Parts: sequence; structure tokens; C-alpha cells
Amino acid sequence: MGNKKLSEDQIIENKMINKISTVGIFGNIVLTLFKLFAGIFAHSGAMVSDAMHSLSDVFATLVAFIGVKVSKKEADKEHPYGHDRLESIASIILALILIGTGVGIGISGIDKIINRNTVAIEVPGMIALVAAVVSIVSKEGMFWYTRHYAKKLNSQAFMADAWHHRSDAISSVGSLIGITFARMGYPIFDPIASVLIALLILKVGYNIFMDGFSRMIDKSCSDEVEEKIRKIVVEQEGVEGIDLLKTREFGSKMYVDIEILADGDQSLRQSHSIAQRVHDEVEKNIPDCKHCMVHVNPTKKDGVDNNKDII
Repeated sequence: MGNKKLSEDQIIENKMINKISTVGIFGNIVLTLFKLFAGIFAHSGAMVSDAMHSLSDVFATLVAFIGVKVSKKEADKEHPYGHDRLESIASIILALILIGTGVGIGISGIDKIINRNTVAIEVPGMIALVAAVVSIVSKEGMFWYTRHYAKKLNSQAFMADAWHHRSDAISSVGSLIGITFARMGYPIFDPIASVLIALLILKVGYNIFMDGFSRMIDKSCSDEVEEKIRKIVVEQEGVEGIDLLKTREFGSKMYVDIEILADGDQSLRQSHSIAQRVHDEVEKNIPDCKHCMVHVNPTKKDGVDNNKDII
């Protein structure tokens, strides 16, 4: 029964992963072509920059899709702890794509500003404004859609992809402002908007990179999560206290190591039963917990600290 349920859960997860990826990839391809067309024919550097940002989103969604798929693989002989960290690697790659896009857009915008006296900056056409509005609405919708399923899957990579969509929506707001001012007689605002878009993209890329990196170095879970674990443990019958609690993030999952105190005069079977109960309740109530290791120490009534059992 348990294996059947797990199999059904995996099927549901795969459907969600495929759905998010399909919407992200094809949605961004359509937006990229539309914005590129509008940027070229409306003579808007900001909109062309925005189109390149959408193009980077296509690759970002592909990276997220591959990262999540591979991270879901079962543990094997070479990887006994599973492949969860590959999702963190996918997030870091997403961040690097964003940072590279931001640098390219920024350099192009700065070059136009510096050489504005030698290179004429054309006034953007109306279609560039239309493209900016369409992009804002579309990308904000994709942000909420991807974020919704990323939370359901507890996927770090897809959450990074969602913020990739949000950064594109905000960059389109920058394009809209820049194009509007340019059409009002201030064409310099178009490349200025490109630079501001680049700074925004760099900030989002940096945040995603640091989050992915922190999950690669066994960072402990938040105080709130550890407090929740403590509360679950001390509520179990037979637990007289907690000697030690250590947690570490492993991609989108976590590992818990805990030493509990129990009556040292009881049998091995009894202490094992307490440890098993703690193990089961932590993994049941903390969905992100991949494994909980429980070590039982006897209460120090006689000053002796002997190990009793490990789960």
C-alpha cells in the first residue's frame, strides 16, 4: 500500500513538473519573439533588452526542469543520500544565467548613454508600449503560477524560476517607463531604463545564487523549524529531555540528528520504542525532513552517560 501511494505521488509530481516547464518554456518563447519584434521595429533598446531577459527565462526553465527531474531520482549505490543537492546546483546555474543577462544588458545600455552624442537614440514606436504591457501581465501571471506549484513541490529550483519570471515583469515595468518618457521627447530614458533593468536582474541573480550556495554547505535550518522539532520530540512519551539537536539543509530537504534523554533503567526494547516514535513523528510532521537520526542517552541519575540505542 505504501509503495503504491508513493508511486501515485510521484506521478502527480511529474505531471506538475511537466506542466510548469511547458508553460514556462512556450510562454517565454512567444514573449521573446513578440518583444524582440516590437523592440526592433519600434526602435526600443529597452524592449530588445527585455526580450533578451525573456530568452534567458527559456533556458532558466529548462535548467530548473532538468535539475528537479534529476534531484527526484532515488538513492543508489554511488549516491546513498539521494540527489537532492542537484536542485541547488540548478538554482546556482539559474542565478549565473540571470547575472550574465544583467551584465550584457547593462553594458549595452551604458554604451548608448556614453555615446549618445555620436549615436542617435531613436524614439520608440507605440508597439513597444503595447509589448511592455503584455509582458508585465503575462510574466506576473507566470510568476504566481510557477510559485504556486513550486510551493506544492517544495522546489528550490522552480521557486528561483518563479522569481526569474517576477524579475522579467518588473524589468518590463522599467521598459514601459523608459519607453513612455522616450516618446515624450526624452529618448535618453530608453537606455537608462535598460541599465536599471540590468541592476534589478543582477540583484535577483545574486539573491538566488546565495540561497543555492547556502544549501550546498550544510546550513542549519531556521530557529522556527528547530523549535517545532523540539516541541514534537518532548511531547513523545518516555522522552525526558533533549541533549542535542542538529539540523542541516540538503538541497530542498533536511536531515535531523537528535540526542534524547530517557530512563536509563528501562530495557533496550523500551528505549528503542521511544526512539522509533520520535523518529516517526518528526518525519511525519516535518515534510521536508528526509531522515531523522535519533540517539538515546540515559538520564544522568547516577552520573553515567551511556549510549542506549540509535535509530
